[in-house]
Amino acid sequence: MKKIIVTTALLAFTFFYSQKNQNYLEISYGSVCCGPPSDKPVLSFLKEFKNKSRVKSLEILQQKGRGREGEFTLYVGTDYLTKNQKSRLIRGLTATVSNQNNSKKNQSTGTVFFDSATVVSQSDLTDVKNLTIYKK
Repeated sequence: MKKIIVTTALLAFTFFYSQKNQNYLEISYGSVCCGPPSDKPVLSFLKEFKNKSRVKSLEILQQKGRGREGEFTLYVGTDYLTKNQKSRLIRGLTATVSNQNNSKKNQSTGTVFFDSATVVSQSDLTDVKNLTIYKK
């Protein structure tokens, strides 16, 4: 009986406190007519940032199904980053998103939106549908 109670308590603790971050940066992918742009430039930057900054893990959440053409949003956790790492992350994301938007081949390609001043809290994400941990 004690083993069942301890196991249940452990699983409940793990389930309720599995989300590590409380604050997230929001990167939205919008569409004009032909689907959203690729997420490869941003994800390549995040992978490179993680390796260069020696961050153990970078929590990335993805919200799919935001529109008819496959619009989606990425949320990047920032709580376990130092101030210097966070400012470098924001500068890099701003540059990456700007480069991606400026290098569009045609105007029918979607746009990437990133506002460094907008911070989404975990409480804002509790009611979001189709939110999953990003894995690739």
